[in-house]
Amino acid sequence: MPKRILQGTVVSSAAEKTVVVKVERRVKHPVFGKFVRLSKKFMAHDENNTAQVGDVVRIRECRPISKRKTWELVTGADA
Repeated sequence: MPKRILQGTVVSSAAEKTVVVKVERRVKHPVFGKFVRLSKKFMAHDENNTAQVGDVVRIRECRPISKRKTWELVTGADA
C-alpha cells in the first residue's frame, strides 16, 4: 500500500527533531456549495532539524515514532 504524502506549512519547530505542519485543504460545503478551507496539524519527524517556521514542506506517512508522530519529513532525495 502506498504511503500518503501531504504538503503543508511549518507552524512550529521548537521541539527536538519534530516539526508541526499545518495542512490545508479545500472542500465544498454540502449545503451552501461554497468552498471552505479546512486545516489540520500533523507532528512530523525532522531528523536533521532542517525545517524552519514558514517553510512549505512535504510529509509522508511512516511507522509510529512516538504517541503523536506518525509522519516524517520528505527531503529532496526521497521525493
